[in-house]
Amino acid sequence: MKKFVLLPLLFLALVVQSQTVQLAIADPATYLSDLKAEMQKEWPKNRTINLVFHGHSVPAGYFKTPQVNTLAAYPNLVLKKIKAMYPLAVVNVIITAIGGENSVKGAERFERDVISHHPDLILIDYGLNDRGCGLEKAYTAWNQMIKLAKDSGIKVILLTPSPDQNVNYADPENDLKKHADQIRKIAAENQVGLADSYKAFEFLYPDKEQLGKYMSQVNHPNEPGHELIANELMKWLQ
Repeated sequence: MKKFVLLPLLFLALVVQSQTVQLAIADPATYLSDLKAEMQKEWPKNRTINLVFHGHSVPAGYFKTPQVNTLAAYPNLVLKKIKAMYPLAVVNVIITAIGGENSVKGAERFERDVISHHPDLILIDYGLNDRGCGLEKAYTAWNQMIKLAKDSGIKVILLTPSPDQNVNYADPENDLKKHADQIRKIAAENQVGLADSYKAFEFLYPDKEQLGKYMSQVNHPNEPGHELIANELMKWLQ
């Protein structure tokens, strides 16, 4: 009788342990190996690489609204860094981001505006604006986008939110951190890439004056701020 009880419990423990092991983000060393190999090919064996940046005003390049500083925003900073590392590569940066948008709206147009570009890599950044739609709706929308990408054989990197100077970062339960934590969870559940912008700015959170030096307005980074995000993304591409 004891064996009958213990065996199912042991099986359940092994299943739980197996599921726990699987819940991890993709490995930065191997996740984009095929893409990095492709970017090292020279003409005529190379091909055009499409990187699609999907999200809100930050990847769209809004600095101090209404100024849009496209070339100093992180999508093009990433392109510059990629070209320094892969001089033979033909790389298109395609920005499908819309200022003011959240992930629910982004998911609605994902197939039409993102998948249609036949990207090699999709980078998703909606955490800053998802405070408006809430955690539950955001969770559904992010997973919907990831599923569409994976069903098309496209790799994905998720970004946690960049700063908002109105946030009380001393509060471990602040809304921005909740969304950052959820994005980390989604990345692990789907075993995709994660660029942790929230963590990249963490050294600035105790001092609002220092944080302000990386911001063009209350919720938009300036070029040094975008550089921090670009550096997080390049951990996956170098």
